[in-house]
Amino acid sequence: MMTINDDSAKEEWISKSQKKRDCDALQKIGEQLIKLKADELASISLPEELELAILEARKLKSHSALKRQRQYIGKIIRTCDSEDIATQLNKVLHKNDTNTAQFKRIERWRDRLLENDKVVLGEIIDAHPQLDRQHIHNLVRQADKEARENKPPGSARKLFKYLRDLESQDA
Repeated sequence: MMTINDDSAKEEWISKSQKKRDCDALQKIGEQLIKLKADELASISLPEELELAILEARKLKSHSALKRQRQYIGKIIRTCDSEDIATQLNKVLHKNDTNTAQFKRIERWRDRLLENDKVVLGEIIDAHPQLDRQHIHNLVRQADKEARENKPPGSARKLFKYLRDLESQDA
């Protein structure tokens, strides 16, 4: 009579519901890959078979054919390193989050400079020691003059662009 090790059997056993949830999650990754723009998709390293399946799915018009293709894509992802694909996909989907945060920080710096906040200049210098203080002072002075004369905020825009360029040089 053969005995079965109960501990190993419990570890390997996965419920049918869990298997379905896992497959659905992989299909959702596939759906997101299908929706990506061509350049975004190209930035993700995918197996050739998966890439071809995604390109084929983009051509399909029939709902049922597209559903079958999504299932096929999920099956391919299951055989690949799905965690790596998901990580790369998240980077592509959320790349603009950091850009937005950086944009808002630069806007706050510019607004505080235009309000003559002396502390902000120290913060900017700490972050970017190579900045041209004289250039910033001139832009702030010109922006203040434009605001008093009700002119378009050209210098304020130049100040923002200068701060953005500083950020991009360090990145």
